[in-house]
Amino acid sequence: MRFFLESFQQYQAVRFALEEINTNPDILPNITLGYHAFDSCSVLRKELEGTLWMVTGNTQAIPNYCCQKKSPLAGVLGHSMSSYSILMAHVLGVYHYPQISHFSTSALLSDRTQFPSFFRTVPSDAFQSMGLAQLVLHFEWSWVGLVGVGNEYGQQGIQVIKQEILKAGACVAFTEFLLLDRDDRNTPHITRVIKESTATAVVLFSTDVYLTQLLNEMLTQNIAGKIFVASEAWSTSTVLLADKYSTLLSGSIGFSFHSSTIPGFKDHLFRVNAFNNVAHSVTKIFWEKIFGCKFIDQLDLVSYDNDTHLCTGNEDLNKVNNVYTDVSNLRSSYNIYTSVQVIAKSLHDLHMCQEGRGPFYHGNCADIQDFKPWQLTHYIQNVHVKLSNGREVFFDRNGDVPAVYDIVNWQLGADGNMKHVKVGSYDTAVTDRNIFTVNNSAIIWPSGNNQVPTSICSQSCISGFRRVVRRGEPACCFQCVPCSQGEISNQTNSDDCLKCPWNMWPNPQRDRCIPKTTEYLSYEDVLGATLATASAISAIVPASILCLFFSKKNTPIVRANNYTLSCLLLVSLSLCFLCSLVFIGYPYPEKCLMRQAAFGMVFALCVSCILAKTIMVVFAFMATKPGSNLRKWTRPQVSYMIVSICSLIQFILCILWMSFAPPFPENNIQTQPGVIIVECNENSPTAFWCMLGYLSFLATISFIVAFLARHLPDSFNEAKFITFSMLAFLSVWVSFIPASLSARGKYTVAMEIFAILASSWALVICMFLPKCFIILFRPDMNSREHLKMGKNTG
Repeated sequence: MRFFLESFQQYQAVRFALEEINTNPDILPNITLGYHAFDSCSVLRKELEGTLWMVTGNTQAIPNYCCQKKSPLAGVLGHSMSSYSILMAHVLGVYHYPQISHFSTSALLSDRTQFPSFFRTVPSDAFQSMGLAQLVLHFEWSWVGLVGVGNEYGQQGIQVIKQEILKAGACVAFTEFLLLDRDDRNTPHITRVIKESTATAVVLFSTDVYLTQLLNEMLTQNIAGKIFVASEAWSTSTVLLADKYSTLLSGSIGFSFHSSTIPGFKDHLFRVNAFNNVAHSVTKIFWEKIFGCKFIDQLDLVSYDNDTHLCTGNEDLNKVNNVYTDVSNLRSSYNIYTSVQVIAKSLHDLHMCQEGRGPFYHGNCADIQDFKPWQLTHYIQNVHVKLSNGREVFFDRNGDVPAVYDIVNWQLGADGNMKHVKVGSYDTAVTDRNIFTVNNSAIIWPSGNNQVPTSICSQSCISGFRRVVRRGEPACCFQCVPCSQGEISNQTNSDDCLKCPWNMWPNPQRDRCIPKTTEYLSYEDVLGATLATASAISAIVPASILCLFFSKKNTPIVRANNYTLSCLLLVSLSLCFLCSLVFIGYPYPEKCLMRQAAFGMVFALCVSCILAKTIMVVFAFMATKPGSNLRKWTRPQVSYMIVSICSLIQFILCILWMSFAPPFPENNIQTQPGVIIVECNENSPTAFWCMLGYLSFLATISFIVAFLARHLPDSFNEAKFITFSMLAFLSVWVSFIPASLSARGKYTVAMEIFAILASSWALVICMFLPKCFIILFRPDMNSREHLKMGKNTG
């Protein structure tokens, strides 16, 4: 015969509660509460029989009849197991007898449609499952295994935990159930899954009875390094405190029913004595269990011998230390004690009802000597009981009390014994602070320290990276990918990277945005300073040549090359060198508007002068032929007209460009990542290329005419020099096109400046270097005689 000391302690909690109530003049005065105890021996048939017996009030169960009139049945306490409570609740609900359970946690019992008069002083499993999920998430375990007992308790609990974990973004590594219809409970397979999984944290939602076989299999397969999260059904189990499980369960953490103390209860337990109540058979069995003795009236004469230890009455409970005498952390006993207090307070409220103010029809009250079951059920539904520990007990519309759990940690003591240490709480009745509290420093993990272990599928992605889920795997199994260009992530495990503002760029770690570097061709830049110096020095050369020509304007070589056009050409060449300075420096709106127009106009003037010189050379030669009518075209006014018309056309193009699509400064963030290129947007590429194309058109005509006139007889024939100068000019600008398209940022501007300088130098060298050489170093050639000799030779 099995006898559980915990159950006997719970039985004594009922007796103690009734003694307190019956001796308290402030509650149910002149009324004494009594009780009947019925042991179903965990047999469903006996459970049903006992339920009908309590309703009938007789030793024989007679459905629909009540044979006990003097002492009406107020309520039923129990059962501890959910399946038995469900059976009882179906029967008692028909008659609306209130039933209060101190241990049944099935969420099904919260269904008021099926169980209209069921209450309980323990939380529903729905609260526990949600709390366990929060516990897992509190420790940032995102890769968790779930194992449940294969009945209603385990299946429903695991389902809620899984839903809450997935809802929070964590993942479930595996879900397994202990199959109760198999001898091995499927434990070999479950153990292999646990062992092979990378999940460190495993939730075990089962009772200790079914868990022992799984733990034994784990010991066989040498499972290590796992953290078990316990449901309340085994979190404070004494069965699993065996030494052989210490290596497995040390460091486990889970939920247990809220523990408390009952003032005076310990003294009551020690007052129990089988010799003071000889007729009480249960107390005799308890006494024999505690002290290992036998009562003489319960001995079988056949089994009696001299070695049999008889109970003497001198046994002392004060010397006993076991689960019966331990009242430091009462859980089930406290819950059943609370159940008695609830019924007593409800009866007291019923008794104190004032006629006309009652809760029933026309303000009627119930008669304490003859009340209906549903009337007491009404009072229990609305009861508020203040307990000795300060907590207030009441029921919601489903008959559930506010969920309160202790969070316990399995720790090995210095003596080598396992103990359950409270490290936190889960209290849904708390309104002024977090309902979930854990003292992390009080927890000792399997490693023996307070460092929270990890249970993840993939290592966290640091700042600067984002998570990318591996194909075919849960969301918690991912790889870390660097943020794309222009994006950052400033926290761990980012799913997405954030794009930096247009004027900012990621730092090398890609965890914050920093201002972009601003780039333009400035005078402080080495390249800009070099080009500016080259432009300024280059502009001096044509100015010097102009001075030389002015001083030698009456010499034959100067006069023969159209002095006026040469001076105008030299001025325009100086302006060509100087216009490159407009391209250097910060591109203000005025500078953007002016620089291309200035470049186009000065070069148009320059090439127009060369074209005029070329045409005038041809006209001068053709006018020397007898009977020619072209002498009038050799006058200086013709050359001025050519220069004016050609320049005017370019001027009109520039005016149209500036009027309808003027260039403007812009911040270019597309060309070079991480750099803001401040540049001038030409606005109309068509207008730019039309302007440049017109210059090429003028240069091409000059080249063709000069090329055809290169053999004309003349001592100082400019046609040859013009041919070379235009060939160089066109070569430079034809090369500029692909070079400018391949360059980026300030180097595009630098390429245009280089083309301006190169083409200008080509004109200076080809057009004026030979003349300057003759003027300075060969003055003998700069004479009328040499000029006539050249013509005669030609």
